[in-house]
Amino acid sequence: MTNSASSSTPKVILASASQSRARLLKEAGVPYTAEPAYIDEGSIKESLQAEGADALSVAETLAELKAVKISRSNPQALVIGADSILDLDGVWFDKPADLEHAKAHLMTLRGRTHCLATAVVVALGGSRIWHFRDQPNLTMRSFSDAYLEQYVANVGDALLSSVGAYHLEGLGVQLFDRIDGDFFSILGLPLLPLLSFLREHQVVVP
Repeated sequence: MTNSASSSTPKVILASASQSRARLLKEAGVPYTAEPAYIDEGSIKESLQAEGADALSVAETLAELKAVKISRSNPQALVIGADSILDLDGVWFDKPADLEHAKAHLMTLRGRTHCLATAVVVALGGSRIWHFRDQPNLTMRSFSDAYLEQYVANVGDALLSSVGAYHLEGLGVQLFDRIDGDFFSILGLPLLPLLSFLREHQVVVP
C-alpha cells in the first residue's frame, strides 16, 4: 500500500501490516509506504517476559525491532514501527486463533479492566531516533452471553486481527463501560505525538 509523498518530503515507511495503523496514517494525510517487518514476535515476547520485562517495555522493544529491520534496507526513510500488548493483570493476550478463542478472550475480559501497552518507534539509518509509549486502560461491561454470541456472529473473522477480539471503532465499542486513555493509542498508533514528530521533520506541514 502506498500513499504518495512529494519529492521534497522525507520518505515514510510503516513497518506494519496493520490495516488500522495504515488507515490512521492515510486519514491523517501522512504520505507513507507500508512495508511489513516480519519478526518472531511470539518468541521475543516469551523470552522478555521470562526475564521479567513488563508489557510496555516489550511493546517498545517489538516496535523498535520492526522499525530498525526495515530501516536497515531503507536508510534514508523515516520508518515507523508500532506494537501493542493487551495486559490483563499480568497475563498477556495474543490474537485469537479462531472464533472460539475470540469468545474465550472476551469472556475472560468481561467485567474487568485491561491495559493496552502501546509503543511507536521511528528509525532512521538503521537506528532508533524517536519513540513514544502509552498505556490506556479499558473496562469491559458485564455483557450477556446472548450479546457475546450476537457480537461474534456479526463481526466474524475480523475479530481475529485484534488481540482483544474487538475493534473500538466498530461494534466493539458496545463491549465497554469505560475507557481511560488516548483513542488512537487504543487503535494501535499514538497518532498525535507521532504527527508532532513528523511535522518537525517536514513530512506534514507544520
